[in-house]
Amino acid sequence: MAEYDSDDTAGGDTAGESTRSVHAGRPPAQPYEPSLPGPTFVSHFHLPGEATGPYTYGRDQNPTWTLLEQAISELESPADPTARTAVFASGMAAVSAVLLSQLSAGDTVVLPSDCYQTTRTLQKRLESYGVTVRLAPTRGDAQLRALDGARLLWLETPSNPGLDVCDIRRLADAAHAAGALVAVDNTLATPLGQRPLDLGADFSVASGTKALTGHGDLLLGYVTTRDPELAEQTLLWRKTVGAIPGPMEAWLAHRSLATLALRVDRQAANALELATALTERPEVTELRHPGLSTDPAHRLAAAQMRRFGSVVSFTLPDQEHAERFLAALRITVEATSFGSVQCTAERRARWGGDAVPPGFIRFSVGVEDAADIVADVTRALDAAK
Repeated sequence: MAEYDSDDTAGGDTAGESTRSVHAGRPPAQPYEPSLPGPTFVSHFHLPGEATGPYTYGRDQNPTWTLLEQAISELESPADPTARTAVFASGMAAVSAVLLSQLSAGDTVVLPSDCYQTTRTLQKRLESYGVTVRLAPTRGDAQLRALDGARLLWLETPSNPGLDVCDIRRLADAAHAAGALVAVDNTLATPLGQRPLDLGADFSVASGTKALTGHGDLLLGYVTTRDPELAEQTLLWRKTVGAIPGPMEAWLAHRSLATLALRVDRQAANALELATALTERPEVTELRHPGLSTDPAHRLAAAQMRRFGSVVSFTLPDQEHAERFLAALRITVEATSFGSVQCTAERRARWGGDAVPPGFIRFSVGVEDAADIVADVTRALDAAK
């Protein structure tokens, strides 16, 4: 029986995305062997004599990571097989690997002022190392004005939690002209929603904890780049810091990729249906979802994204109103994450750190039936009045 091989397709980029998601990183079929080998639990490998090889020590590399890293590379960069991925213990481990491996005393980094708040908490650490940190919002490509002399530009689009969008290609071209590298946090979009490397970025970084794996049962992060030197620097950082994923987490993540296209398609459709329903609610303000034709970011998002993601954000009149709404939901879990197969929601201001109103809701839409999601939210809004 013929086996799928991304190298068999023209440029590795003609297979359908669901086909690619199912087969990415899986070895050719072998008689009586599983299609996805089980996790390799190991701290050291047998190294006879002076022998060296691809696997020497468990902090450096693991066969289970190798298959997952190959799979993510095929999804992030199907047209260019030179891409290399490094997987990490969490999304923040991946974020830190790029920022802290690429920046030294005297360098300047440009961060979005509205990006994931834990990314912004690295500002003080970077400044303590002698790095200058400039902040500018995602909307309107405002980071363009902060590029002079920068070593690294960090983008997050759509931004979390506000769902603003910036023009990756425009910003990447300007950053490169100014001598800066470009990293894009692609967590919300996933590689099936957006390919930052194809848009000019040097790094695509994500928390695999969220939509990539999609079941709310593991922590994982990754960095993908097409530049061999940048890949080696990232891997060296992982080795020296030891921010490595467990083999079971890596195996579960790879297993979950098989349903990625199915999940993100269903979530994107459900999110758009919920967002459309929320346009009819007078108590809902500041409604955002890039898939809405009325969203301020829709035109730009449609130009660079293939799917608009699972997250809908909106604001209710005040904290008490928002808390009554969350308490009245029945099929939605109140949790501080997004991208799961199950609907989750939270009042984001409870954590501090984000410039959002007290009644701001980040709602992550799952794969439940759209009618049931809309009915649950509508009923909870009615109860919260």
